[in-house]
Amino acid sequence: MQELSLVQKIIVWAVPVLLAITVHEVAHGWVALRYGDTTAKQAGRLTLNPIKHVDAIGTILVPGLLLAMGSGFLFGWAKPVPVNFMRLNNPKRDMVYVAIAGPATNLIMAFIWGLAGYVAQFLPNAVAEPLVLMSVAGIFINAILMLVNLIPLPPLDGGRVAVGLLPNKLAHAYSKLEPYGLFIMIALLATGMLGTILWPPLSALGSFMANLFSRRFIQLFSLIT
Repeated sequence: MQELSLVQKIIVWAVPVLLAITVHEVAHGWVALRYGDTTAKQAGRLTLNPIKHVDAIGTILVPGLLLAMGSGFLFGWAKPVPVNFMRLNNPKRDMVYVAIAGPATNLIMAFIWGLAGYVAQFLPNAVAEPLVLMSVAGIFINAILMLVNLIPLPPLDGGRVAVGLLPNKLAHAYSKLEPYGLFIMIALLATGMLGTILWPPLSALGSFMANLFSRRFIQLFSLIT
C-alpha cells in the first residue's frame, strides 16, 4: 500500500476520531441520567450528533497538528458533557460509574473497529483498503482516549474514579488537584513523559488486537500516522 498524503490521513482519521469522542461523552451523560442527573439531557448533549460535542481546539486543531507533524501519537478531546454530581442518587459512588463509562465505551469501540477491520479484509479492495485503515485508526484513537482518561488525575475520568473510591478526607484533598490537572497533562505531553507512560499499555493492547484480528494492523498503523 502506498504512502498516504496528509489529506488522505485526515480522511482516514476523521470518522474514528469523531465517533470516539462523541460516544465517550454521550456515555458519561447517559450513565449520569441513569443515576439521577438530568443536566446533560437538558443541555441537549445526549445525542450522537458530533457537532454538539466538537471542541475546536481539542477535536480539530490539536489532532490535525499532531497528524501534520507525523508525531506517531494522536490525541484530542471534546467538550465535556455537563454532569452535576450532587444530583446523582449517591454522588460519591455514582461518580465512579459516570466516570468509568467513557473509557469503558472506548474499549468496546476499539473491539468493534477491530472486528470491522477483520471483516473488511474479505471485501473487494476498493472497499477493504479504506475500511481497514479506518479500523486501525479507530482502534488506536479509542485506546488512546481510554488510557489517557484512566490516568488518576482530576479532572480526567481516572481522577474522578480515584476521588469516588478514596475515603472522604483523602478524596477531598485529592480533588483539590483538579484546577492544575490540565497544566500537569500539558507538561507531561510537552516533556514526552505522557508517551512514556502510555506506550507500554498501548503497545500491549495493540499487539493483543493484532493477534486477535489481523497482524496487518501493526504494519498499517505506520501508514496513517
